[in-house]
Amino acid sequence: MNDRPLTEKWAPTEWGPDDKAGAINRINPTLVMKALKLVKQGKTATLGKLYSRDIPAFGARSWTMEIPGTPTGGPFGKNALVYHDEFVQTEIGQIGTQFDGPGHIGVRTSKGDFYYNGRWREESYERGPGGRVLGMGVLGVEHVAEKAFVCRGVLLDAAAYRGVKRLPIPKDTKSPGIVTAADIKAIVYREGLAEIGEGDCVFLYTGHGDLWLNAEWKTLSAEEKAKRRAEFNSGEPGFGISACRYFAERKIAMTGGDTSANDAQPVGEEEGFAVPCHTDSQTRYGIWNLENMEFTQLLKDHVYEFLFVWAPLKIVGGTGSPGNPVALY
Repeated sequence: MNDRPLTEKWAPTEWGPDDKAGAINRINPTLVMKALKLVKQGKTATLGKLYSRDIPAFGARSWTMEIPGTPTGGPFGKNALVYHDEFVQTEIGQIGTQFDGPGHIGVRTSKGDFYYNGRWREESYERGPGGRVLGMGVLGVEHVAEKAFVCRGVLLDAAAYRGVKRLPIPKDTKSPGIVTAADIKAIVYREGLAEIGEGDCVFLYTGHGDLWLNAEWKTLSAEEKAKRRAEFNSGEPGFGISACRYFAERKIAMTGGDTSANDAQPVGEEEGFAVPCHTDSQTRYGIWNLENMEFTQLLKDHVYEFLFVWAPLKIVGGTGSPGNPVALY
């Protein structure tokens, strides 16, 4: 049990007790116009991973897809039109490249399960017949999706900073697999960038996500894929709690990275906490998180600052959203 949300008064947030969108509220026309100036070459890079039945996934999550009908419909009309649909069964907001929305992460307190802006789990649910939970209600991702992340994107190449291809999975609190606030400041300086600022979207490259690069995943054997899934899911380098507290101080809009959580785990800067950036950034400050991203093209072009564009799908009551973020530079 954790009563910090109550004793530290995590709610209401600076946007008032009715807010459902979080730190995306920081993105305003002035910041958008400033971010647009980062496009110098007219190049684009998509930052999303493949979605398929054999990709790494947390816990029991899975992705299955079938084509019903073969073809699904037709022929119709004099032109003999035929068509295909797909039927997908998955945790739609929490697999592959995934955006964590307000209904995803909460904190169990002495008064119940606390979510963004002081909302309680049981009171938030949308219920159907028999009390079945059909959605997250006021915590649904569609409330964030009314706005768009159009912001200065900052890519922190922590692997290059450490001088390795891939950061290690942390086994203790001093592991180089934990990226701290001090590390972030040093990486920004190393990359020759302006200080992280309000409304920025900040992304971490650890190299851990290279275990399932889009370009090679389809070519791997089933045995190799199974080996890589196990390694990917065994833990991950990522942000330490000081990094996420620094982001809150800098008033950024979003975090992201190439791992499944972007938190260092199973061990972070402080022992005994489960992915603490999730609770401190998301539940407390509404700084949402975009996971399982791929930065291959940006790294190849040595691009660390860019125009970032993303909007979650308007899934009513959803905990998150899949998608394919875009960098322009």
